[in-house]
Amino acid sequence: MKNKVYLIDVTNRDGVQTSRILLPKLSKTMLNIYLDEMGVYQSEIGFPTLKHEVNYINGNLELVKAGAIKRIHLEGWCRAIPEDINLTFKNCPDIKHLNISISTSEIMIQGKFQGRKTFKDIMKTTIDAVKLAKESGAETVGLNAEDASRTELDRLIDFVAAGKEAGADRFRYCDTLGADDPITIYERIKALALATKFPIEMHCHNDLGMAEAVSVAGAQASIESGVDAYINTTINGYGERCGNCDLVSTILALKFSHGLSEKVHLDEHVDLKESWRIARYASYAFNLPIPINQPGVGSNAFAHESGIHADGALKDRRNYELYDPEDVGRGEPELLETGRIITTGEYGGVKGFRHVYDKLGIHFHDDNEARRVLELVQYANLHTQKAMTDDELRFIAHYPDVARKIMTANP
Repeated sequence: MKNKVYLIDVTNRDGVQTSRILLPKLSKTMLNIYLDEMGVYQSEIGFPTLKHEVNYINGNLELVKAGAIKRIHLEGWCRAIPEDINLTFKNCPDIKHLNISISTSEIMIQGKFQGRKTFKDIMKTTIDAVKLAKESGAETVGLNAEDASRTELDRLIDFVAAGKEAGADRFRYCDTLGADDPITIYERIKALALATKFPIEMHCHNDLGMAEAVSVAGAQASIESGVDAYINTTINGYGERCGNCDLVSTILALKFSHGLSEKVHLDEHVDLKESWRIARYASYAFNLPIPINQPGVGSNAFAHESGIHADGALKDRRNYELYDPEDVGRGEPELLETGRIITTGEYGGVKGFRHVYDKLGIHFHDDNEARRVLELVQYANLHTQKAMTDDELRFIAHYPDVARKIMTANP
């Protein structure tokens, strides 16, 4: 069987660390549902060691049991220290997938630990953490080397070999500062994969504007070395500083790049047609506009004005378009209500609420049944500080107990 590239989306862990933004737990849940429907392999759903994340994570794990989330792995992130592993499974005993992280570069070991730890200490702590995670019930453990791109290659090989022996399932190569280039990461990942024969994740930041190029180059090196590759993405490229590797751009590169599409095979479950919906919802939930030139989902992605281009596109789209709007889920006309409209939310009443749900095809037996869901919708509107989307309203009606849990924090 040929090795493949699998996508691990980290929007709900790394994307939400974007400075000066917030993402409500209901919105994070909707993104997990959309990522599942898109066929993404894994979602890094958050921090099981953070108190305000616990109800949201446990609620999403309940959605897995209920069949609302069907295939995607829901994975938590914590530091590669035994204390975090113990707290993770205390807070979220049903969690099955975990990525654990620790700094490996000398500059970070010196700069962060201030002489309190050496690389030898890092190795011992990591081995203990991997073993403890597996003993605690983790089915898969990804081992993260923070600042891997500034870590000596021999050190990384030792780190990966130790993690593999301890029971880890993958190694995450973190280009934490976005410092790698496509050629350098290709060479380093190839050497690492050949030396360890261990699946490798690419986790690349966009500080030099090359996150997607660096990620797919690293994935190609893994595949050519005979191991599976994983690419970490975020929706619309959200993330700390200059962002992370964009989900849709990465899929487009793997499907339509002349070289990559032949050499590097993407997980067949990924459905590119879900791109438009998930990108627009993330933009709405994060309150961040999609750049007009964003690949696939930007408003200018299929726009033509100059004479030669417009003439060529009208004659045959292949003259000036690499892929169709329909490939990313676009092209259908959208109807906008311009007359009377009834909405529901924080101050909505039961009659207007039932009218809204009737239009969604969801009907309540009586006002008492409706009021129980209305109360949750009122809290959800307060929780998100935005008008409720149709899919959010459907989710709350179908899974009211989970909705209540994920919107509840216990300070």
